[in-house]
Amino acid sequence: MVIRSPTSKFLVGFLFASPLDRRSILFTGDWCMPYKLTVNGQSKTVDVPPDMPLLWVLRDVLNLKGTKFGCGIGQCGACTVHIGGQARRACQTQISAVNAPITTIEGLSADGSHPLQKAWLELDVPQCGYCQAGQLMSAAALLTRTPKPTDTDIDQAMTGNVCRCGTYLRIREAIHLAANGGRKA
Repeated sequence: MVIRSPTSKFLVGFLFASPLDRRSILFTGDWCMPYKLTVNGQSKTVDVPPDMPLLWVLRDVLNLKGTKFGCGIGQCGACTVHIGGQARRACQTQISAVNAPITTIEGLSADGSHPLQKAWLELDVPQCGYCQAGQLMSAAALLTRTPKPTDTDIDQAMTGNVCRCGTYLRIREAIHLAANGGRKA
């Protein structure tokens, strides 16, 4: 199944379209290419321009809304996903550069049973919650790489994930809790 961006045949439609519809109109045409992806363990084919950011493929084409748009320049971390197990900024990754399986926050655990998700809830980490998908994805990549991280490991891995609410200490504590199998140190 090929998922295509929606199209509009009329320029007038473009002028009065919402920003999302305008983007969809611009991202269709003869210069779109099919890309076969593995997203959260499922095979998907999308027909999009090669320079389209992965973030927009996930959100607008595949309708996976968990990955957030924050800054658009890869500095805030809200759009963090795993590509081949590595934390990457989806807003800065062109679809044509993706050559490994993608895991989004929806694929981390559908039922909230991932140790990080449990720790996040137990310690009331989120306030507004906007950055939390990116925070969780960066933390998950860290724990895969370093199962028993130090505070320094956590600080280095989480640098670049901005939390406007300032929950950094709770984020660090939740990462330690998840690394300790849900037991407080």
